Amino acid sequence: MADIDKALPNTKTTVEIPGQAEIEQTIQEDIQQPQSPVEITATEDGGAEISFDPQLAAMEGGQDHDANLAEFLDDKILGEVGSDLQEKYTDYKSSRQDWEQTYVKGLDLLGFTYKTRTQPFRNASGVTHPVLAEAVTQFQSQAYKELLPAAGPVRTEIVGLSDRNKEDQATRVKDFMNYQIMDVMKEYEPEFDQMLFYLPLSGSTFKKVYYDAMLQRAVSKFIPSDDLIVPYTATSLEDAEAIIHVIKISENDLKKQQVSGFYKDVELGEPPLQQDEIEKKQLELQGIRVSKQADVYTLLECHVDLDLEGFEDKDPQTGEPTGIKLPYIVTIEESSREVLSIRRNYKANDPLKKKTSYFVHFKFLPGLGFYGLGLIHMIGGLSRTATQALRQLLDAGTLANLPAGFKMRGIRVRDDAQPIQPGEFRDVDAPGGNLRDAFLPLPFKGPDATLLQLMGIVVDASQRFASIADMQVGDMNQQAAVGTTMALLERGSRVMSAIHKRIYAAMKQEFQLLANVFSTYLPPVYPYDVVGGARQIKAADFDDKVDIIPVADPNIFSQSQRIALAQTQLQLAQSNPQIHDLYQAYRKMYEAMGVKDIDLILPAPQQPQPMDPSLEHITAMAGKPFQAFPGQDHKAHIEAHLNFMQLNMVRNNPLTVAAIQKNILEHISLMAQEQVQIEFIQELQQIPMLQQQAQMNPQAAQQLQRISIQIEARKAVLVAEMMKDFAEEENKVIGQFDSDPLLKLKAREVDLKAMENEQKRKEAEDRINLDKLKTLLNQNNEENKLAQNEDLAKLRASVSLAKQSAPKTNR
Repeated sequence: MADIDKALPNTKTTVEIPGQAEIEQTIQEDIQQPQSPVEITATEDGGAEISFDPQLAAMEGGQDHDANLAEFLDDKILGEVGSDLQEKYTDYKSSRQDWEQTYVKGLDLLGFTYKTRTQPFRNASGVTHPVLAEAVTQFQSQAYKELLPAAGPVRTEIVGLSDRNKEDQATRVKDFMNYQIMDVMKEYEPEFDQMLFYLPLSGSTFKKVYYDAMLQRAVSKFIPSDDLIVPYTATSLEDAEAIIHVIKISENDLKKQQVSGFYKDVELGEPPLQQDEIEKKQLELQGIRVSKQADVYTLLECHVDLDLEGFEDKDPQTGEPTGIKLPYIVTIEESSREVLSIRRNYKANDPLKKKTSYFVHFKFLPGLGFYGLGLIHMIGGLSRTATQALRQLLDAGTLANLPAGFKMRGIRVRDDAQPIQPGEFRDVDAPGGNLRDAFLPLPFKGPDATLLQLMGIVVDASQRFASIADMQVGDMNQQAAVGTTMALLERGSRVMSAIHKRIYAAMKQEFQLLANVFSTYLPPVYPYDVVGGARQIKAADFDDKVDIIPVADPNIFSQSQRIALAQTQLQLAQSNPQIHDLYQAYRKMYEAMGVKDIDLILPAPQQPQPMDPSLEHITAMAGKPFQAFPGQDHKAHIEAHLNFMQLNMVRNNPLTVAAIQKNILEHISLMAQEQVQIEFIQELQQIPMLQQQAQMNPQAAQQLQRISIQIEARKAVLVAEMMKDFAEEENKVIGQFDSDPLLKLKAREVDLKAMENEQKRKEAEDRINLDKLKTLLNQNNEENKLAQNEDLAKLRASVSLAKQSAPKTNR
């Protein structure tokens, strides 16, 4: 039976007809809708014609800001982009050919491989002097310990006025970044260690900070200087028109990236076997030889500005292209020039479309251009000279120990191909005559002493330039004057201190980039677990209120320098302990030495605690400090002290009386302060607000000053009234004391004795300080004499070398 639609009972069906205004609005919206890139036109025979612009149709998917634009651009455009970037890469790389050759030749000076030489004779010495390797290793080990401590390399500072919320925020940021760097980013520590070895060699290394979608976390990757190419006109990363990062990636990893959609899925063919000079030299030093083709592709990640057709920069008013190039990241495969990805390199909500930075430049010494200078460039010549001198000395010793020469024809020696062993006499067939006349050894005189001295001068110059200052700090006199210690420390650490500050500035920039990554990709609240508890971080914590800086001190680059400075501070504190905190001076000395559990061997001084009057009397008689505290019953304490001062034992002890009177005055001041807080309760509540407004509002500053004057005036009146009452009570005690002439005489004797003891104590202190000053002056004079004698000895040695070389030159 068919279903019949029926209206519900007791209801009315209403049909609403749109008005004229609604119809016009709907028509206008249909007109404003963008037309489809595909047009379909019906033909007379019932068919249809489809016409479209392939480029416009492809552009539709590229509106997503993070999209890979290589998926939507025409192959012709991609081909032009790939060829252009490949040509730029070749041009940029060839422009730094001299720099690469210097670096490659300098790597031989490390002495990692021993070469068998045939000149000047077979099996001549191929040893390399370790002065360069020593300088590099010392810098790496020293910087690694200072810049990456076990607790983490990050600390924070609050920008602006500090409060509890900012302090908690700074603590959260510091703890989270140290947790990420030391625990989550497993590659950070070994790559940072490797970077500090490359840095003194090449003079420049780089870090790339970004969010890795495959790992789903932030990454700070080390990039050697030979894998980052910039134009020859660039002086820094900020003004470089292009930055090309050379990436080595296996075929399997590249396929994963293509399947995930990060790279465009195109056929690349077999990976070619390519090695540049630097890569060959590094493999040679490691003892590795490539014998077959490896499944490794070379990608060129180009950070450039482009004006792509279909994605032009447009005027917001007219909608017309402006012709301004926008920042993009273009990745191409080097051999095939295929474009794998093109992505926008600016934030989606940035109206200025500023380039996003990913790279940080670490410099050893500032060079004349973009790349820094390393020890290869600065002491490479000295290292090569020391190596040649060392080889000549060893070769001379070899020829002197194993002499060679000529023998007369007809002389036959049994087993002449084997060297004669010690204690062996071998048969010789001589046709006649003297055996001595049948042999003529060549005149080898052995290693030359002058050459040995010259090699020592070259090595010393190399070590001085490389700032191997630990020996200078360790050899210093531990009792030397403060000025002498600081002068020697500064003389031996100028170069290293400047290098340390450059690394410090680069690490600060690296941490800022890491903070930007965290603020972008972290959820609003991110909980995480650490050893001993659970913590959390907020994405909003990474703002301008907290400055993220390295934990290392830019002015101190080694533990030796830190200990020397702490020892100098301790010497100054011991010379005048009255104005110094000896506890803090000793504590800083222990901290510089790296001592753990300092509180166990250096207990902190106990802070004064509130005590009852009886305990205060005991403390006063023991000569120990004590003080009054707010909230005590001040009148009861004052009354107890006045009664205590009536005792004969106390009357005869002026020091105890002075300590008691000092405590009474403290109680009087606190009583007046507490009374003022009651009388001016409303004004005191206004003071914090007025202090904040005083910097911007002059009227608030005047009001704050007026309230402060009123409070201080009232407090002075209260103190005067209380002092009057105290004076009256004290006069009663003193009146009893003055009525007894024997007590007055005894008190006078005690006062004179106390004055005499105080005078003796001051004279003893002055005598001790004078003796210390004489000792320091004598040490200064002795050190100056030693320095002068050392200079004279070096001068005599130079003159002697010049005299020895003069006759040879004249010949």
